[in-house]
Amino acid sequence: MNEPVSSSGHPPKPFNARGSFVVRCPTCRMPERNCLCPYKVTTESRARFVLLTHRLEHNKPTNTGRLIRDCLPETPVFTWSRTEHDPELLTLLNDPAYLPLIIFPDDQPDYADRVVGPDAVERALEQTRRPLFILLDGTWRQARKMFRKSPYLQDLNVLPLSSTRTTRYRLRKSASDAHLCTAEVGAELLTLAGDARAAQVLDDYFDIFNTCYAESRRHHTTETSTPAMERQLARKHQR
Repeated sequence: MNEPVSSSGHPPKPFNARGSFVVRCPTCRMPERNCLCPYKVTTESRARFVLLTHRLEHNKPTNTGRLIRDCLPETPVFTWSRTEHDPELLTLLNDPAYLPLIIFPDDQPDYADRVVGPDAVERALEQTRRPLFILLDGTWRQARKMFRKSPYLQDLNVLPLSSTRTTRYRLRKSASDAHLCTAEVGAELLTLAGDARAAQVLDDYFDIFNTCYAESRRHHTTETSTPAMERQLARKHQR
């Protein structure tokens, strides 16, 4: 059985794949010489996120879901389980202050009656309800399993994300350039909720993550100043 994980912790399973012997920052999990922490900027949004994360994703340095929580600290993180669920998650899903929306493609007819459009977000905000974006944080195969085998999610509305952008994520191979990673999806949803500044903060942080990770694979220390890095540092100085 998977132990549910709330926003305060992660499962104890160590990261034992390639790169497991690299000395990493305990906070951002990047190699210490390519640490992300100097570029972390917190922001706020009218929307809120929930990360329902596959157990194999928690300790992967390539996971981008944690970038959302870095920028939006109120984001809770739960470990997905087919049969077990955290009471805190159910409390959020049943809170009338929120409109829960599972972010998932509308590519199957068996849940067509649950699909809503972007106007659902606008209506919720007009009614002073906060959109609660539920992100299935894992590979596409894992996400599909999580979507179909979670009884506690079966009555919730599904919001397909329609975007013209292509992914900038290159750390893991995707079946399609149209498949955005979790952090990219988060930035798109913030834009949909009308929080352009929060979307830009997350998008810049994701760009820095890509830069730092690429440099770490080349065994270099990140010294190049990119526009995203400069913007994040400027935001820190403004706070």
